[in-house]
This record gives sequence, structure tokens and C-alpha cells, in this order.
Amino acid sequence: MNHILYSVDEITQTIGGNAFIELPETKIRTILTDSRKVTDSGQAIFFALKGRRDGHVFLEDVYNKGVRNFVIGQAELDRSGFSGANFFVVPDTLLALQQLATHHRSKFDYPVIGITGSNGKTVVKEWLYQLLAPENNIVRSPKSYNSQIGVPLSVWEMNEENDLGIFEAGVSKTGEMERLAPIIRPTIGILTNIGEAHSEGFETLDEKIEEKLKLFEGVDIFIYSCKYLDQYQGELPGKNKFSWCYRDKADLEVFDDEVLEDKFQFLRAHYNGIDVQAVIPFTDHASIENGIICWATLLALGYDPEEADKRLEKLLPVNMRLELKNGVNNCSIIDDSYSLDLSSLAIALDFLKQQKQHLRRTLILSDIPGTNGNRSAVYAKVASLLENKDVDRLIGVGSQISEFTFPVESIFFKNTEEFLQNLQSLKLFNETILLKGARVFEFERISTVLTQKVHETILEINLTAIEHNLNYYKTHLKPAVKLMAMVKAFSYGSGSFEIANLLEFNKVDYLAVAYADEGVSLRAAGSTLPIMVMSPDVMAFDTIIENDLEPEIYSFRIFEEFVDVLNRKNLENYPIHLKLDTGMHRLGFMASEVSKLIDLLAETKAVKIKSIFSHLAASDEPEHDEFTKTQIRTFENISSKISSAVGYSVFRHIANTSAISRWPDSQFDMVRLGIGLYGIDSSYKERSPLQTVTSLKTSISQVKEIAPGDTVGYSREGRLPEGGKIATVKIGYADGYSRALGNGVGHMMIDGKRVPTIGKICMDMCMLDVTGLDVGEGDEVTVFNDQIRVEEIAAAINTIPYEILTSISQRVKRVYYYE
Repeated sequence: MNHILYSVDEITQTIGGNAFIELPETKIRTILTDSRKVTDSGQAIFFALKGRRDGHVFLEDVYNKGVRNFVIGQAELDRSGFSGANFFVVPDTLLALQQLATHHRSKFDYPVIGITGSNGKTVVKEWLYQLLAPENNIVRSPKSYNSQIGVPLSVWEMNEENDLGIFEAGVSKTGEMERLAPIIRPTIGILTNIGEAHSEGFETLDEKIEEKLKLFEGVDIFIYSCKYLDQYQGELPGKNKFSWCYRDKADLEVFDDEVLEDKFQFLRAHYNGIDVQAVIPFTDHASIENGIICWATLLALGYDPEEADKRLEKLLPVNMRLELKNGVNNCSIIDDSYSLDLSSLAIALDFLKQQKQHLRRTLILSDIPGTNGNRSAVYAKVASLLENKDVDRLIGVGSQISEFTFPVESIFFKNTEEFLQNLQSLKLFNETILLKGARVFEFERISTVLTQKVHETILEINLTAIEHNLNYYKTHLKPAVKLMAMVKAFSYGSGSFEIANLLEFNKVDYLAVAYADEGVSLRAAGSTLPIMVMSPDVMAFDTIIENDLEPEIYSFRIFEEFVDVLNRKNLENYPIHLKLDTGMHRLGFMASEVSKLIDLLAETKAVKIKSIFSHLAASDEPEHDEFTKTQIRTFENISSKISSAVGYSVFRHIANTSAISRWPDSQFDMVRLGIGLYGIDSSYKERSPLQTVTSLKTSISQVKEIAPGDTVGYSREGRLPEGGKIATVKIGYADGYSRALGNGVGHMMIDGKRVPTIGKICMDMCMLDVTGLDVGEGDEVTVFNDQIRVEEIAAAINTIPYEILTSISQRVKRVYYYE
């Protein structure tokens, strides 16, 4: 798209501070905030933001990728290694980013819709895009870009070809909207609702409402629901107001509703003195409310009620997830075909670039909708993205895309049908394939053909949640403390290279596995991070060395045998990790053995200590805090003694997941993050700040009515004395659902309702008591998620969450998604 080019002088005037300019003729059109996602380097400017990771640490990396314009907050930075670069030094780099986006917003006078609220912002935004696209060229927030960083990045995408903007804003505490409001500067405001989300950042409900309403000061139209603002004491914003409500006085008063064919919601309302109606193709409460918000918006903007009804009935689901699945012919399939524009394409290509399990990356891309008169500029941007994101091959589908030339191997088909007819000739083998298609091209047909058929029980892994949890723990780290991520036991049941790629992309420092074969798999999938093997077997020493793995050394036997292997290979200074036993009494050298260990280290050049570590036995249990303190002191003393004796620097680490936050003095040089990555930390007894990562789902095979007195399952243990209804579902103990969860101990969820198991758990299936529920064959069943939590299941059978997660069988297919 034709983005406005900004001169060095204009940027200096906009963000203030001091400028050190070596390239005065530079023109800027691209903003970068992430060193891992560099594009358009010649005309980009990098903002070194101080968040979970300080962006100043990555300046050299970004410079080496060709960027020559930097906004920094460190006036004392040595710029001598950055010849030919422009530096803008400001007190607050985030504020500077927001100021530049605010200045960019001032260049445009077309309407802008601003959306905020506790829930539903993204869905309402995407639905309004669907509803208003026929007569508008719309720029909108990509995915859920509604934060202090996301909003300016979204608004920066405004250009002269657009005639409508739709942006969402999210706030979690007072003072945040004051910075976002001038960036968006909406002319039309929508408040979706007021709920519990982020309430901890506000003292009162009125304070929360007041903060959100700051977005709408000066809007021409303010659209809201009476039920959320009836008790609000302040003044409502907007030159004009449009309200909606259920069975209460409002501009759009919904007075009747009815479910049609189990999949449509028929709504009737009073509007402008007449009765109007609308059909929304969803029946859940949240979708109905979001649909009414969109209905109200169309009417407030002057659309004819009949036209609004026609458009609402055609609404499509908003699938905000990018899914990574196993494909045919040993391919990995990234399915992100729910929408297509340049912003979402760039995000998806970043995820494609992150994948290292295959050497080859292929993009299957359809025509991009809404290009209108700027088609050449759009596809020129696509060409630039392909070059910057290391795409090896483009398969284009559509009449438009085939008109252009791209800097990678390219092949084109006029439509999806032609692509499928020629699929075999494409020879898609051993590669990562990204599907990115507009809805009209029906790329779900391509996904179905390329994706391996899966067992109907699947484990969904939310990569966004893993990233959130990782970043949460990073905020607790002291400066310069490194992070080792535990990916042993198939990443606690969550996957192998899929998790390792994400962790490497997010710049963890080390990976740790239990056995050598796990490390070999990661190396085969392209992982380049250092990998510690925690239970090295003597028979695997050659494999460890061949794959550049680093063994944990915990006994004299292991030490001597590994040194023997290294000596036979004439290797020196091979990295090892020394395990100390400070009280766990599982593996490791005792304090009494350290002197002998130091002598052995002095006698050989074969090894070099990379780290010294130990394991805390009860870091999450307050009743054992004195013991934990003793372990930390012991580790401090013994590790210092070894480090001094060898005469070179080594990493020291003892802190596990719970200790990262509970025992900051135990962080030393590195911490080991394990199950906390996957959303579980037993040190949080109540409201956990972590996000749920895994959801285990299955489906109903059969539903049966049971007569009074009949029994269910093996040994006739399942009983319904009054009779009832059971559902047989496709999960059993061979899938990892423990036999101990039978006979009502375990519960699952169907259509939002909890139901107990009945009878014994079988090998491949089990039965649920669904008496009184309207369920049928093929209905989805949730085994665990953020409502039926893994911790709850573990407590029910007197075990720990680790066992539940690591017991999920490999025959249960994993589906990874990124929101």
C-alpha cells in the first residue's frame, strides 16, 4: 500500500529529543518494535522499547539486518559501531512511538470507528469489517492489536487509499486510555460491554467505565448498551448517542428473540417508531450480544433496516487462530485462512519463518481482496514480505496474483479447483506450508487434503498462552539472568519442535531435555539452542557428542566414563553441567564429594563446566521455606567453591518454576522454567496470572437411553437406579485418561455443562451421564481446559498436574494454534 513517507526532520519534530543524523535523506515508512520481525529494512525505523526485554539489547542485531534508523532511550549509548545510522534519543521510546502514530493519524480525515469494552472488541471489529467492506476500503487493527504498542502499530497502517478505519483499544488500569485516545481519535465510538476483565486495575466500576469512555470524547456518534451504563454517574460522551438494550427503552429496543433451526437467532426490535428484525447466524450469548452491537452500529450509521438484516444474516465466524498441524508427506501445515490482508499476512509469515523443522517453506496464497486501484502496490508489498521472511516457494491461487512477478520460485492457478486437480504435480514433501486465502477461495478444502487425518480426540496447544506465560516469568528476572526452558517429556505432553521453535524465537537461552533422543529430535528439527541432557546414558554419549548436546554430570561414574569417551575422540573443553545434591537427594554430587570432584576437573582438559546447578525440593510450599533457604545457602557455598577452583566463569542455577517468583535471591545466573510455561504453578493457590495452554477435546460416539436398574460398563459398576441417558465418548486410559477417573470421579463438559463419568474407564472410550441434556453423536466434549482445569483432575485422583499432562498418549493428535 502507498504509505506516507516521513523525513528525518519531520520525525525529529514529532517525537522531540536529540537527533544524531548520518543519513539526512532517509525516508521512513515502516515501524519496527521486534528485532525478530524485520522487514523493509531500508525504510524502517526501530523503536527500542523497554518491556519484558529491553529493545536496546537487540540494536546490533537489527542493525545487522539492514536497519539504519533507531529511536532509543539511552543517551550514553556508544554509537561508534553503527556507522551510517540515524539515532533519535528520547526520554520514553514508547511515548515517542505513540506520538509518531498520533501525528500519522492527523493526516487523515475519513471516519474512524473506535471500539473498547471488557469483551468482544475483536469480534465486533471483524464483523463490522465484513458488514461495511462492500462500500468501504477499510484499515483495521490486525488480530487483537489493542495495547499501548498494538494501537500505534495498527493506526500506522492508515493510508490514503482507505476511506474507513476500525481500531480497538484495551486498557487494564487508569491512565492508559489517555495515551490511546489521541492515537485513534475516533469519529464513531462503540462500547461493547463492561465486565470483570481487568477489574483489578480499577478501584470502582465507575472508575473503570470512566477510563474506557475517554476514548470517545468528541466522537460524532457514541453507540452503547443502556444496561452497562444505567448506573454510571458521569456524563456520556458523543455529540450524538445511539443506545440498544434488551426489553428496555433504547434507540434499538430488542423485545423478542427465537432460535431457528438450532443455528440462527431471530431478533425483533423497536427502532425509530417501527418494528424491525434481524437474523444472526449464531445462538450463543456472546455472539448474540456482539451481533446486536453490529446491528445497532449499522442503524446508527444510517443503513436501511432491511439491508442491515440481509448483511447480518451472512456474518461468518471469526476464527482468530492460526493453527499448526501435521500434514501429509511429512509436511507441517499452518492454516491461517480465516482472513487475508497485508497485516495478517505479515504476522503469519513471521510464524512461518519461526518454523525450523523443515528446510523448505512454502506459501499458498490467494488473491488479496479489496485491492481496487492499488493492486500493484499491494503485490509489491507481498513480494517484499516473501523476500524478508525467507519464503522458498509461492503457490498463487487466483487471477490477480498471477499477473505479478515475485522474487521466489512461483507457480499459479486460476482457482482452488485447479490447484487441487494439480496437487500431485506440486510434490509437497518435507516442508512447512502456510495457507493464507480469502474466504471466497475456500482454502479449507486445501487444508482438508493436506492435513493428516486425526484421531477424533485432540490436544489443542495455545502457543500464544505459552508465549504469555514465558513473558510473565521474564518480568520476574533480574537483569542479565538467563532462562533455561524445560522441554523434557515431550514438553510436558505438549510437543517437541513445535514448542522448541517458539521458545527459540522468543530468545530463551537454553533448552533442557531428559534423554538424549529428545535432544536428537530437536536437532533434527533445526533447533540451534544449547540443549542440556538431564539423564545422560553411557550408551548415548556418542550420540550426545554427535548432536552437540550437553550432558548433566551427577556422579563420578558418569564423569569418568564421559571423559573417557572424549579422550578417545581427542576432544577438549566439551561443555558439561554439574549437578549438586543440596537436599533433594535424587541425583547430584554431595557436599562431601566436592573436593574429589575439583581434583578430577583439574586433571582433565576434556571437559569445561558450562553450569553448576541443583534442584529445590519444595520451593512452592511455605511450610518448607526454611529448608529451601538452607538449600540455597548450601548451593551458594558449594558452587562458589567449584567456580573458584576451576578459575573461569560458569552459570549457576537452582531456581525452578515456583522459585522464580517466590525466591528471587535464588535466581543466580540462570533459572529453569518448567511446567509454568504450560500454565501451571502450584505456588499460586488462587487466581493465577498464567494462561491455560492445553485443551483436551473428544466427541460423542453414541447416545443411549438406559432403563432403570441397568448397569454401565465393566464389572457393572455404573448404575442409574432411575434410568437415564449416557454418552459414550472417544477417550480412554490408552489415551491417558486415568482409570481412577471412572464412576463419577471425573467430569467433562458438553455445551458448557459439566457431566460426570459413569462406570469404569475403558481402554479407548468411556461413558458419561448426560441425563436431561440435549446431546447427539458427534458433539464436542471437553476433557479439560480453563474451566475443568488439569489441577482439578489431578486433585480428584490424588496426583499432580505433571502426571495428567505427560500421560496424554502420542496417539492423541496435537493441534497448535496462535491467536
